[in-house]
Amino acid sequence: MRVLIASNSFKNCLGARAVGEAVARGLRAARPDTITDIIPMSDGGDGLVEALADSLAAERIRTATCDALGRKLKAEWLLTGECAVIEMALASGLARLRGPEEYRPLVTSTTGTGILIRAALDRGCRHIVIGLGGSATVDAGCGMAAALGIRLLTARGRPLPEGGGALSHLARIEMDAADKRLKDTRFTGLIDVQNPLLGANGAARVFAPQKGATPAEVECLESNLAHWAAIVQRDMGKDLAPRPGGGAAGGLGAGCVAFLDATLESGAAWVARQNRLAEAIRQADLVITGEGRLDEQTAFGKVPAFVAQMAQTLGKKVVALGGSVAENLDLHTIGIARCVAVTPPGTPLAAALRDAKNNLANAAATLIMEP
Repeated sequence: MRVLIASNSFKNCLGARAVGEAVARGLRAARPDTITDIIPMSDGGDGLVEALADSLAAERIRTATCDALGRKLKAEWLLTGECAVIEMALASGLARLRGPEEYRPLVTSTTGTGILIRAALDRGCRHIVIGLGGSATVDAGCGMAAALGIRLLTARGRPLPEGGGALSHLARIEMDAADKRLKDTRFTGLIDVQNPLLGANGAARVFAPQKGATPAEVECLESNLAHWAAIVQRDMGKDLAPRPGGGAAGGLGAGCVAFLDATLESGAAWVARQNRLAEAIRQADLVITGEGRLDEQTAFGKVPAFVAQMAQTLGKKVVALGGSVAENLDLHTIGIARCVAVTPPGTPLAAALRDAKNNLANAAATLIMEP
């Protein structure tokens, strides 16, 4: 039997390749004649750089930047020819903060992502791909814009403070001082969701609570994003409120369109093309995919959904592994025959993270021996 393992990373636990290697180990332990292929996947969020590093034969560049709270750090991005691949989560993501006590979406900023873009421009890149996912921010990309010379000003003509909590003070946007190289550069934003900027399914109401926002802060951020969108429409002539994917990464999807004239594209689809996923699925007898938690959101642009839908069109069976699986979850409609929780019931989180490799291997071994 030939098995393709095309999983996303397990957030805050294992990278996509490490997940694949653990599953392959379990498959071969149970059935030594199993042929395994591993294709690391990403939807544009955490793990994008790792998932693409081998397939693109790219140079890893390590750049001094800052996290979402402005602290200095170094982040990797990929350089291949005149194309750069930047994972915003490596600079402005939740994973770069020290824990939930630092989840502060009113003040967190995408400035660090802007610094990485500037570094790519300095290296002569004229196509910059930005993975939008895993963010700690709800600032609509204003920090990124400021780092690229775009002037975001208050009514008194002062620079807009950082963070989504300050967006209500935005009075005007001036592009005159923006980095001149932006006009000659093509930008692609990789999105893992289709959520718009505003409304019940928007950046604030759906995702801000995951980034530490209280109910009152969610409503503040919703109002602030609406104000930002109105200023963008007035000063830049772009109506971003209804655009699918505009709510990705705390509104950075909309920000990339506004400030960079970016095209938004499915992150999973873009990564799949680079990694030749379709070719690998055709050769497989079984496809195993997965992510840290399988739930209702899995069906909307996430890696397991994309892999399953592609495999379904090619007539291949798909099983999804998750560190945890939402109760009564049924993903048959998107081509996933079965969802398997690899963590034993009742396992404390610390133990689940520590034992993730062994749990994946054991789940895979059990799976491959079933009829």
